[in-house]
Amino acid sequence: MNSEIIQLEPTEIWSNFSKLNAVPRASKKEERVIAFIKNFGEQLKLETVVDHAGNVIIRKPATPGMDDRKMVVMQSHLDMVHQKNNDTIFDFDTQGIDMFIEGDWVKARGTTLGADNGLGVATIMAVLESADIEHPAIEALFTIDEETGMTGAFELKGGLLNGEILLNLDTEEDDEIGVGCAGGIDVTATKDYETEEKPENTIGFKITVKGLQGGHSGMDIHKGLGNANKIMTRLLFDGFENFGLRVQSFDGGSLRNAIPREAVALVVVDKMHRSSFQFEMKQQADQIKKELQAMEPELEIVLEENDATDQVMELGIQEGIIKALYAAQNGVYRMSADIPDLVETSNNIARVQINKGAIQIGCLTRSSVESSKIDLANSLRATFELVGCEVEFSGDYPGWTPNMNSPILKIMSKLYEELNGEKPNVAACHAGLECGILGQNYPDMDMVSFGPTIKGAHSPDERASISSVKKYWKFVLEILKNIPGK
Repeated sequence: MNSEIIQLEPTEIWSNFSKLNAVPRASKKEERVIAFIKNFGEQLKLETVVDHAGNVIIRKPATPGMDDRKMVVMQSHLDMVHQKNNDTIFDFDTQGIDMFIEGDWVKARGTTLGADNGLGVATIMAVLESADIEHPAIEALFTIDEETGMTGAFELKGGLLNGEILLNLDTEEDDEIGVGCAGGIDVTATKDYETEEKPENTIGFKITVKGLQGGHSGMDIHKGLGNANKIMTRLLFDGFENFGLRVQSFDGGSLRNAIPREAVALVVVDKMHRSSFQFEMKQQADQIKKELQAMEPELEIVLEENDATDQVMELGIQEGIIKALYAAQNGVYRMSADIPDLVETSNNIARVQINKGAIQIGCLTRSSVESSKIDLANSLRATFELVGCEVEFSGDYPGWTPNMNSPILKIMSKLYEELNGEKPNVAACHAGLECGILGQNYPDMDMVSFGPTIKGAHSPDERASISSVKKYWKFVLEILKNIPGK
C-alpha cells in the first residue's frame, strides 16, 4: 500500500482506495475483488450477500436517531478499465496499481488509476466501517462488469433492494449532480478473407500511431481527441491511392469504452516507391499532427522499414475494408436539441484487428435518444455490410431519463449551494451509468449520481483531484445527515 496515499485527507477514503487498488479487478475478472468486498462486509459483522451475478450487497442499520429516515442505496461498480502505455511493463492480473502524488492529483505510473469507480467504492467502504457518521439505514450495492457490459446492473433482480433513494457515486466532476445518461450498443463487424502472396519487388514498413491522449469514449468524445484507428486508416488509404500499398496487418485500440491511443500496421510497397512513399508519409504525418496539435501535442506517427511476411490481404477486400473504416462515423453524430452542450449520439471506432485472414472491428455507439442510437448503429451496419462484413449488435443498454422533480435532487442541490456558495451543475451526461438499467427493476427508486473530480478516465492519464475528494466527502456526509423521513 502506498504510504503517501493513505495519509491523504480524508483518510477514510484514501486508505480504502489504496486497499482496493491492491486487488486486480478487470471487468469480467472480478473474482478477487468480489471476495475482497465480501470479506470486508463480513469482518464488520454486517449482513453481506453475493447474488448469482457476483454483485455484493452489504446492509448497515441506521445510526441512533436516524431510524425514521428513508433507506439509502449507495452504489458503485467494482471493476476498472485496464489500460497501460505500450512501454509500461505491468501485469494487471497480478499487480496492484502503482500510485503517486503530483501536486493536487493522485496518478498511476503508466496505467489507469482505477479512480473510476474505485473512489466511489472506497467512499461506501468508509461509511460502512464508520462508528461516528450519522446515516439512515444503508444498502451498499457493489456491481460488477460495468465497464464492458453493465452485466451486474442487468442481472440484479427486483426485490433484492429495499432502499427508496439511490446514490450512484460514478460522476467525474465535483460540481455536477447527474440526473440522466446515454444508453449504448456494441456494433461488431467481422469477416474472413483470403490472403495472397505479396507482390514481387516490395519492401515492408511498420507504421505506428502513438502518443494520443485517449480517454472516455462517452465523456471525452466531444473534445476533438485523435482516434488512432481513424488516423491509421487515413494513412493506409493515402498509401494505397498513391503507391498501391498492401496491408499485412492492422492492430489498433483496445476497449470499446476507451478512445484508441495507439495503432500499428504492417504494410508493403513497391521498392521503386520507397523514397517517395517515405516522403509522402512524412508529409501526411506532419499534416495530421498540425491538425491535432492543440489537443494532441504528444502524437507520434512513426514509419520504419520492416521485414514483411509473404502474405498480404486480398486486394479487393483490403480496398473495401479501408474505405469502410474511412467512411464509418466516429465521434459526435448529433448534439442534443433539448439540453445545451450535451452530446446526444456518438460512436467510437474502438478496436480494429486485421490479421491472418480475419477482420474484427468493434464500436460503441451511445445516445440519450433510443431511436437515434439505433439509427447510427444501422448506419455503421450498412457501411460494413456493403463490403461483405457480418455485423452483430450486442450489449444494448438503456439510457436514464432525467427527473428534474426528484426529491433527493432538490435536497442535494440545496445542500451543495449551502456548502459551496454556488449552485451545482445539474446535468445529464453522455457516459453510460447503471441508473437507467437499475431503474428497470426499481422504477420507483429516486436516483442521482455524483462524485469527485476525475480526469482522463479510461486512459493512463487518469488522475483524481485530492482537494476535490475532500469537498466531495463533506458533501456525502451532509447528504446522509439530511435524508428525509419515511
